[in-house]
Amino acid sequence: MKRKEQMKLTAPQTPGSALYETSSLVSQYLGFHYGPPVLGVPNFPAACIDFLMESVQFESRDRCLDIGCAVGRSSFELAKHFQHVDALDYSSGFIDAAKKLQQSGTIQYKIPTEGQLSTDCQTSLESLIGSTIANRVTFQTGDACNLLDEMNNYDLVFAGNLIDRLYQPQLFLDSITQRIRAGGWLVITSPYTWLEDYTPPSYWLGGYIDNTGIPIDTFTGLSKALHPHFKLGCREDIPFVIRETGRKHQHTIAELTAWHRVE
Repeated sequence: MKRKEQMKLTAPQTPGSALYETSSLVSQYLGFHYGPPVLGVPNFPAACIDFLMESVQFESRDRCLDIGCAVGRSSFELAKHFQHVDALDYSSGFIDAAKKLQQSGTIQYKIPTEGQLSTDCQTSLESLIGSTIANRVTFQTGDACNLLDEMNNYDLVFAGNLIDRLYQPQLFLDSITQRIRAGGWLVITSPYTWLEDYTPPSYWLGGYIDNTGIPIDTFTGLSKALHPHFKLGCREDIPFVIRETGRKHQHTIAELTAWHRVE
């Protein structure tokens, strides 16, 4: 497979990106981020941040970027440890939900049970984090591959389940490197589910066979893409469950990799 070198600067409108604007998916992600554990699997955004705080030594905890923040649970968890959190997602529906929870302190949503039936749910921000800490987070919509100039000088960039949903992941990695302080960290989680609906195959970082017939997995692709600026700090499998109905769930295992910026 030939890898393209030319990079675009505008996000294409793909079927995959449109999916994230539906109200049903916003409700599903509110349940994923703020609902109780499902099938005995701990809350995924909280588990990721807890693992990081136990496994990574930060030189500073001043600024971080939660990119691909969805409805904001990881952003609020990061605010417990950092003085300022920029939280960005491409979906305006996700960001609107996160802002509503931050501003009003509660949010209601529906979880499908079967067919046209659903359960009314509510989450309270106060049960997770105090309002003062919650206000450390600034939520905004944006394109991970085309960030604003002022989004820089971070101690941590957390990209949760994002890399395999970008239209040009290498463009994101090239840009984000310059936005992390020397000694800072880039943390990526992903199940590496590469799909043409989100990323043209020529831009996949892994999950393909190269021109010489060698299979390239995503960890290998990430390692190559981040060299020589980053060194691997830790690597961990973290499972998550997304509820679709009362009797149907997505059970997935994401790999978390933490990369230390060394130059």
